[in-house]
Amino acid sequence: MLRRTYDGQRCSVARTLEIVGERWTLLIVRDALTGVTRFDGFLNSLPIARNVLSDRLNGLVDHGVMERVQYQDRPPRHEYLLTARGRELMPVIMVLMEWGDRHLPIAPGPPAMAVHANCEGTVRTELACDSCDDHVPASAVVLRENDPDD
Repeated sequence: MLRRTYDGQRCSVARTLEIVGERWTLLIVRDALTGVTRFDGFLNSLPIARNVLSDRLNGLVDHGVMERVQYQDRPPRHEYLLTARGRELMPVIMVLMEWGDRHLPIAPGPPAMAVHANCEGTVRTELACDSCDDHVPASAVVLRENDPDD
């Protein structure tokens, strides 16, 4: 994964980027969320070098985002399945999709949509307050440092 460039920072975003912040990593997760599980499947969906894909998959496995499961003995072949930790990245992927669709649109429209499997409705991400349950616009959110000594 990334070389430790965030030393000295007490930051959840920086720690997360150590796992998913390298080029191709979130696209591999995106493809896994759409059902791609095999090495060749990732190679077919992404213009990525074999050695880079292998490195990224190994890193995702090492960090518990994916698990490597053997599906064939001779020759040994594996598929890469998202763990619960990996599936929790779905909202991250969705927010990136929404941001890209809004700020970097392409014709004739979005290349993909998030759809509720039960009713086919469009799924969107929203911020909500855990205290009052209000939906909160990003402009009303303030990030504050949490003092570990409090």
